[in-house]
Amino acid sequence: MKKIIVAGIGPGSREDITPAVMEAVREADVVVGYKYYFQFVEQYLKPGCECIDTGMKKERERAEQAFQIAEQDKTVVVISSGDAGIYGMAPLIYEMKRERQSDIEIEALPGISAFQKAASLLGAPVGHDLCIISLSDLMTPWELIERRIKAAATGDFVTAVYNPKSHGRYWQLYRLQELFLKVRSADTPVGYVRQAGRAEQEVKVTTLSALDPEDIDMFTIIIIGNSQSYVADGKFITPRGYYREERETDVKPGQQIMMASFRTIESELRNKDIPLGHKWALLHAIHTTADFDMERILYTDEGAVELLYDKVKNGTLKTIVTDVTMVVSGIRKGALQRLGIEAKCFLSDPRVADIASEQGITRTQAGILLAVEAHPDALFAFGNAPTALMELCDLIRKGKAHPAGIIAAPVGFVHVRESKHMVKPFKAIPKIIIEGRKGGSNLAATLCNAILTFDDAAQLKPGRDL
Repeated sequence: MKKIIVAGIGPGSREDITPAVMEAVREADVVVGYKYYFQFVEQYLKPGCECIDTGMKKERERAEQAFQIAEQDKTVVVISSGDAGIYGMAPLIYEMKRERQSDIEIEALPGISAFQKAASLLGAPVGHDLCIISLSDLMTPWELIERRIKAAATGDFVTAVYNPKSHGRYWQLYRLQELFLKVRSADTPVGYVRQAGRAEQEVKVTTLSALDPEDIDMFTIIIIGNSQSYVADGKFITPRGYYREERETDVKPGQQIMMASFRTIESELRNKDIPLGHKWALLHAIHTTADFDMERILYTDEGAVELLYDKVKNGTLKTIVTDVTMVVSGIRKGALQRLGIEAKCFLSDPRVADIASEQGITRTQAGILLAVEAHPDALFAFGNAPTALMELCDLIRKGKAHPAGIIAAPVGFVHVRESKHMVKPFKAIPKIIIEGRKGGSNLAATLCNAILTFDDAAQLKPGRDL
């Protein structure tokens, strides 16, 4: 019978050879493969079965011999480690069949791949979308490999790395690590297994930043987790999302969309290693504007969000004052009611027009004057008027205002940058600032919402008050 069976014999232990492969080997007239792998199948060979070894890096010669023998009306099994279709002999056999225009029947039998064996030893690291990349540039240009690495890293794929290192390829793994660290958190779990399934087997779990390429050799499989991966009880796990679905059954559609948006934004941040309070404010700012420039221009004092939330919780912050009514409109009414906070804008106060006229100032400045008289210790949020922010700064310096905090996000071209610079010297007041010309009422409001919902930050579960 003219037939070639291409069989994956697993990563390197007899226990990991599938029954189908065992049966194929038992029926083979000839087994072709690299001699190291014969030890794993020799006990299944029928009497008289010939084993042909072509040596390392002789894949084409191995395939040619398989066809020559099969053409003698024999059944040939070509063995490949792991799965023959994953960096194995199966593609070459099919290509050679087409090249030779051969009528020999080809059958491919799957095997347990090295990354699957490594994954089982590490825990459950490949529970979600996965890609596999080989760092061998013998037949693939490095430029193409690097593009694939970047795509895997930015796409948040769990990534298995084959051929990470050899005597001649010492730098490629360092470059992969560098590329991943540009878009992934430094504490992303990484697991690696050397000689999976064999007597020399070693299993290790570390993080992306702590991974030492010098501890890796050509017999090692590396698995890099995604943004949801974690380590628990020494096991590396990438969740599929079943428990999240259970927890979120009571979540309204609007909140579900917002949560999905926040996860997307977080996965696309250039720098994920930032304090939780700053990150929570940043996610809100980007969600509101779809502007990732916020990563560059959002400034928060150290612990500002956390400090302001603590003031809300302990009752010392009871009022939010805004420069324009649009900011008040954007602050979540459910959050205000839940926490017992009042949001006010004095711009519509009937006294504003007279004060502005008498003192030759803007209406928003007059509104801040009235606000400070009534609530000198409020959280002040500015999303429109730089003159109002400048007025507050003057009142602070005169000792008339003692804000619990300041959100400085006025927008425009006149006095905008200067007003934000004027705020920074007040070191004792926690501040959140949108640097430069950008800002807006929507930003000021969403930063207020970030403070009011900070207890949802660790679970990345925004929108409870929608």
